[in-house]
Amino acid sequence: MLWYCRFTWYPGTTTDKVRERVMQQDQAGTNHPDKIKGWYNLAGGGAGFLLIDTMDPQELNEILEPYMDLMSWDVHAVYELRYEDATQRFREEQLAPPAGARS
Repeated sequence: MLWYCRFTWYPGTTTDKVRERVMQQDQAGTNHPDKIKGWYNLAGGGAGFLLIDTMDPQELNEILEPYMDLMSWDVHAVYELRYEDATQRFREEQLAPPAGARS
């Protein structure tokens, strides 16, 4: 399962604090870099999101909890919608007769 994990730094959180925590958790082995499919910061700093791939919500918590004193998290399960596949399905749905219609 893919999780969209948006973060926003709390007031008073600094780049140094975040870097220090990332390195602490890296050494502790709790960041699970193999599960992080993307790490994006918003321009201007202080916010961004991670894409984390895990079927186990407890593992997701293990990754996020060590940062909860530095930033808030808004987490949602997401799935990929491939543009070409979606538009092809939409075309097919437009051409199909409505359910219950006679031909």
